[in-house]
Amino acid sequence: MTTQTNPVEKLPAAGGQPSAGRKAGTSRGRAEGGVLNVFSHGMLVVWALMVGMPLLWVLWSSFKSSGDILTTPWSLPDTLHFENWANAWDKANIGKMFLNTLIVVGGSVTGTMVLGSMAGYVLARFTFPGNRFIYYLFVAGMSFPVFMLVIPLFFVMRDFPGIPLLATYQGLIAVYIAYSLPFTVFFMTSFFRTLPSSVAEAAMIDGASHARTFFQVMLPMAKPGLISVGIFNFLGQWNQYLLPMVLNQDEDKYVLTQGLANIALQQGYEGDWGGLMAGMMIAMLPVLIVYFIFQRQVQAGLTAGAIK
Repeated sequence: MTTQTNPVEKLPAAGGQPSAGRKAGTSRGRAEGGVLNVFSHGMLVVWALMVGMPLLWVLWSSFKSSGDILTTPWSLPDTLHFENWANAWDKANIGKMFLNTLIVVGGSVTGTMVLGSMAGYVLARFTFPGNRFIYYLFVAGMSFPVFMLVIPLFFVMRDFPGIPLLATYQGLIAVYIAYSLPFTVFFMTSFFRTLPSSVAEAAMIDGASHARTFFQVMLPMAKPGLISVGIFNFLGQWNQYLLPMVLNQDEDKYVLTQGLANIALQQGYEGDWGGLMAGMMIAMLPVLIVYFIFQRQVQAGLTAGAIK
C-alpha cells in the first residue's frame, strides 16, 4: 500500500530557513545602509569644515589688530577691534563700493529675471518656426567662457554709438544681464514646462491676454523657480570680478570685488589687515543673509521639476 505525502508537510515552518535568510538579508542591507550613511555624513562634515573654517577665520580676524593677524593668525582675538569695520567702511571706501554694487547687481538681477522669465515662458509654451534654434542658442551661450568675451566687449562698449557704456552703471548692468541670460532662460524654460497648461488655457478662455496670463497667472506659479535662479544670479553677479575689472575703470564706480582686490594689492606688511578682513566680511554678509533667508525656496525650486 502506497502512502502519499502531503505537500504541505514539505514546506518549512514559519520559523524555518527562508525566514532566517530574509532576516540575514535585511540585517546586511541595514549594515550597508549604516556604513553608507556614516560615510556620507563624514564627507558632509569634511566639506562643512573646508567651507566654514576660512569664513570663521576671516570673521574673527576682522576683530583683531594687524599685528595680531600677522603674529598669531590662528588665535582668537583678545580684544575686539570694532574700529576695523569703521575703517573699512569709511577710509577704504567700502561703503561707496557697497552702494555701487547694490546699484549694479540690483539692476542686473531685475533685468535678468524679467527678460529671462519672459523668454523662457515663450520658448516653453509656444510653438513657432525657430523655437528650438533660439533655445539652443541660449544653451550654447552657457558654453562660452567669459575670458573669450572681455576684449570684444571692451571695444563694443567703448565704441557704442550714441550712449556711453564703458565705465558706467548702465554698461555694466547690460553686460551682467547678457552674461546671466543663457542660464536663466535655460532654467526657466525647463521650469515652465513642468507647470500645468490647463491653468493658462482657462485664463485665456476667460478673456485674459497673453501678457496678463503670464504676469498674473503663470509668473506667480513659477515663484520657486524664480527665487532659485534669482539667488544663483545674485551670487554670480555679486562675486563677479573679471568683467568689472576690464569694463569699469572709474574708481568712483568700483564694485566690491574691485575695491577689495585694489585694497589687497596696496597692502604691505604694515598695512591695515584688520580693515581688509572687515571689508571682506562686509562683502560676504549680503550673500550669506540672502541665502539663509531663501534657502527653503531654493531647494523647492530645484526639486519642483522632479516631483511633477
